[in-house]
Amino acid sequence: QVQLVESGGGLVQAGGSLRLSCGASGRTFSSNAMGWFRQSPGKEREFVVAISWNGGRTYYKDSVKGRFTISRDNAKNTVYLQMNSLKPEDTAVYYCAADSQGSRVRGTDRAWYDYWGQGTQVTVSS
Repeated sequence: QVQLVESGGGLVQAGGSLRLSCGASGRTFSSNAMGWFRQSPGKEREFVVAISWNGGRTYYKDSVKGRFTISRDNAKNTVYLQMNSLKPEDTAVYYCAADSQGSRVRGTDRAWYDYWGQGTQVTVSS
């Protein structure tokens, strides 16, 4: 059974930092693009950031540029999201996703990603 498991969420004050991790089991995604999405109550799940298979290309939502950094360790089959200077509007459930059909980032729409984690809650207090 293929699983993506996120960890690292929690409660943090505005201006603080968190590092999310997404580990894969059941198969390797070292040749695939990966991404992070987030969803707040009453809102659609939205794209946050994506990374190509080798980390050579990254794409960020404008509002997180300069604050969030995605990285990956293919040897560990793990993707990371370092989040700095967090704001209350970053509060959401964060989901890791994998595009099993693409090595490059084919798009920011959630439809490109066919494997999803269960999500981890990030809450930023003001």
